[in-house]
Amino acid sequence: MATLVLTATLILVVLGFGNHIYWLAAVALLFVYLQYGRTRDEASKRSSSGSGSGSGAGGAQSMPSTYRAYRDRRDRQAKWERRYRRERPLEARRQEREKSGR
Repeated sequence: MATLVLTATLILVVLGFGNHIYWLAAVALLFVYLQYGRTRDEASKRSSSGSGSGSGAGGAQSMPSTYRAYRDRRDRQAKWERRYRRERPLEARRQEREKSGR
């Protein structure tokens, strides 16, 4: 990801000699990457290198972090769907009828 951002920034800087708006775009691209993109890259590297390093006796410690993240997302989605059905029963029934094709 960093290579792609740096390449795009370099291209925008070179184009900026003809039109200075491209320099502003290059600065904006670097700002967005430093503000949002780098933290995600570091977090994914940290989670992939740190998985399985614990010495717990439970099975959850030996589980790959990608599956753990998937399971957490799945459980969170199921929780929100149950809450939606509980709080809005009429809308939930209508959506179920539309899915079944009635």
